[in-house]
Amino acid sequence: MNVYIITGASKGLGSAMAQKLLEGNSHLICLSRTKNRALLQLAEEKNAKLDYIEADLSVSGKSAGLMDKIFSLIHKDETQLICLINNAGTVQPVGPADKISEEDIEKSIMLNLIAPMQLTSSFLRNCAEHDAEARVMNISSGAGRKTYSGWSSYCAGKAGLDHFTRSCVMEQEEKQTGIKLVSIAPGIIDTEMQQEIRSSSKEEFSLHEKFVNYKKNRELASPEETAEKLLRVLHSPDFGAETIMDVRNV
Repeated sequence: MNVYIITGASKGLGSAMAQKLLEGNSHLICLSRTKNRALLQLAEEKNAKLDYIEADLSVSGKSAGLMDKIFSLIHKDETQLICLINNAGTVQPVGPADKISEEDIEKSIMLNLIAPMQLTSSFLRNCAEHDAEARVMNISSGAGRKTYSGWSSYCAGKAGLDHFTRSCVMEQEEKQTGIKLVSIAPGIIDTEMQQEIRSSSKEEFSLHEKFVNYKKNRELASPEETAEKLLRVLHSPDFGAETIMDVRNV
């Protein structure tokens, strides 16, 4: 059995990946602020193994103990592969750094960086007690590799996630654990996050018109299409050969 732990599974890309992972002999463990009722119903229809944990990862302290709880749901003897997909994220707050609040900055960094760091750290510890192959896929962004005016918090969080992944890879290679990690940008997807970007103003985000045109010109990938590509990467025998990736180059 393959076990998949995915954050941000209530909508968008996370929901699309979760739906595809319900197929076959898999155990899916989802985390999000609210439960994805449609996913729960689909799992029931497919008689698929799904556990759901409600947790707001943008709030400090909410990640504590989560991975220990998750691993208590996993049957060691039946598991060949355990994957953590850190997908939950937010583009908010949008606006110049001097115009955004300290509270919004904290929530952004909590969700985009601190929560995936904490979950990955605990995941690595728990995997030491399992014989199964282990993989971590961190969903990053091109904004972590290129600066955008109006996205200072988002850029900082995703850049940090990339560099955290690099460090973890180095550590796992030194320990020769065999655990593989990748930080991958999913491209521009037609999700609620894109709606949030389009609803901002040019004063808040200087590239506002460019992102409006992505939608107008049908240049946005669907969550389903992107989910399929990401899962191909996750299941590839070469997973981990590159640490920092962009799905558009796959």
